[in-house]
Amino acid sequence: MTDIRAIDAVVNIWTEEALSCRPDWGPDFFVGKMKAQDSLMGGLSLEQMIERMDQAGIGHGFLIAAKSGRPGLPGCYHMPLEVVARAVEQYPDRFSGLCGVDPFMGMDGVRQLEDAVKNMGFVGAHLYPHWFDLAPDQARYYPFYAKCVELDVPIQMQVGQSMIYSKEYRCRSVGRPITLDPVACDFPELKLIGIHVGIPWTDEMIAMAWKHANVYIGCDAHSPKYWPQSFVNYINSYGSKKVLFGTDFPVLDFARTMEEIRGLGLKPGSLQRLLRDNTVEVYGLDPATGS
Repeated sequence: MTDIRAIDAVVNIWTEEALSCRPDWGPDFFVGKMKAQDSLMGGLSLEQMIERMDQAGIGHGFLIAAKSGRPGLPGCYHMPLEVVARAVEQYPDRFSGLCGVDPFMGMDGVRQLEDAVKNMGFVGAHLYPHWFDLAPDQARYYPFYAKCVELDVPIQMQVGQSMIYSKEYRCRSVGRPITLDPVACDFPELKLIGIHVGIPWTDEMIAMAWKHANVYIGCDAHSPKYWPQSFVNYINSYGSKKVLFGTDFPVLDFARTMEEIRGLGLKPGSLQRLLRDNTVEVYGLDPATGS
């Protein structure tokens, strides 16, 4: 096991309380489609999550207060910010929060993001464009991007293919990585992280991160042993400072993901940057504690 204390930038809070706030499509998607462990569907305490992180060598995790569509529509939900905030308050050295974005909340959502960052211990924003059927370059997102610049916090968003999460609400894959291009041009100070590798448009995601100093890639949600070789090469060479580690737990298991990454044969410096240093720098964390 590497002695690097990794920072997982994409983690779903999985307590019993958090699961009670989600709709009932979870087992079909996480177990049936993504092959997550069936035993996890009952939830984990924060202490159990931390124990699993410790076993994998992960020192800190970013918990998502996800906004998956517009509440009231089939299969859609908002994770209450308070659920994540309480976890961060209880274990500030192990967890930070990411505030989900719903573009249809307008300025109420912008003010909520500001409150989450200033008063609730959140370190950034998180967006699922497919849940709103709006590509990342749509105007409804721009007030949120501007607020992230003002607050000096990153925003991460799923790019690439989306899945069928709820059969009652089928999401189109609107997050082509190329749609980050106008956003990065319009907001050169905004730290943009395209998560989920960008598959099946990984090379397009690499091109965006190569073009723009403010665009980064999150490597979560796709098993490292199946990453495109071009992505592994990018991490191990000219993209060593541009990729952030994540699992999207429980989509990927902490320990299995770390084991597969160690099996990629990355250079020690590239591995250090992937698992920890890049996230510390992009999110402005304490280098010593990672929080």
